[in-house]
Amino acid sequence: MYLVHARLAMPADADMPPDVREAVRRALRPEDRVEHLAVHPRAPWLTLGFFVLADALGEAEAHAERVCRRLLSAVPQLGAARLVGVGVPLISEAFAPSSLRD
Repeated sequence: MYLVHARLAMPADADMPPDVREAVRRALRPEDRVEHLAVHPRAPWLTLGFFVLADALGEAEAHAERVCRRLLSAVPQLGAARLVGVGVPLISEAFAPSSLRD
């Protein structure tokens, strides 16, 4: 499982939809292979965190991008949003397991 962030730009004059988290969750399908969804609104950005079941990092990122593009047209609250990036967030070395620091 991989955590993949999709960063969306919202119009500067748009209010962040209060029910966007539930609307996105309702629009997810079993074939999306999203085990969990995190939503981080910070105007003018909206970050969707997809916990995606995949065999490899590249596969997870590509899959999350496809899911996000579908959601942009399927979820009315995201109608004005624009996808600006998809990727796995980097973990600070301070939080990495000691085996990765050596």
